[in-house]
Amino acid sequence: MQITRPQGLRPIPKNASKVFEGQIFDVYQWPQKMFDGSTVTFEKLKRPDTVSILPITNQKTILMARQQQPGMSEFISLFGGRVDPGEKPWQAAKRELLEESGYQSSSWELWKAEQLLEKVDWAIFTFIAKDCELVKPQNLDSGEKISVFEVPFSEFVELIFKSNFRDREITMMMLLEKEKLGSWNKVAEKLLK
Repeated sequence: MQITRPQGLRPIPKNASKVFEGQIFDVYQWPQKMFDGSTVTFEKLKRPDTVSILPITNQKTILMARQQQPGMSEFISLFGGRVDPGEKPWQAAKRELLEESGYQSSSWELWKAEQLLEKVDWAIFTFIAKDCELVKPQNLDSGEKISVFEVPFSEFVELIFKSNFRDREITMMMLLEKEKLGSWNKVAEKLLK
C-alpha cells in the first residue's frame, strides 16, 4: 500500500533549527520576516505520526476501546498509536489493532491522511479495517488498560459525540461524511459495505 504523507499547514522551513529534542516532541525555531519588514522567531513542534483504525467486524459492528492510561480519566476511543521509526503507516495500523484488540483484518483501506494542527508537524493516518476477527489475546503496553466492545453503527455515532470520546478527528470526519452523503444511513452504507 503506497501512502503519501500529507503536507503540514505550515511546513518547518529548511532554515529551522531544532532547539529541543524530547521523548515525543521536538521544537524547531526559525526567523520569520513579517509584513512590516521586522523579523520574529517562529516555532513549531514535531512529533511521530500516528494511526487510527476504524475496525468493522463480519457482523458489521464497530469495535471500540474503553481505555485507561496513567494520569488520565477513562475514555472511549478507536484503536491506534504511533508509527515506529522505519515503519509504514499501514504496518503500524495492523500492529496497533492486533496489539490493542487482538483482532486482525485482511481488508484495509486508507480513509484519510491529514495534518490538523498548524503548530505541530504530525500526520494522522486513519484506516478502515473490515471483516475484523479475533485471533489472539491483547498485548498491551504497561501504560494501557483497554477493554474492547462492539457497537452497531447507530451507537457508534452517539458515542463519538460524548465528551469522553478522545478521537476528535474521527468525529469531524464523520460529520463531513454525513454532510457529503446527506444522512447517517448513507454514511453507514458506505463504511459498512
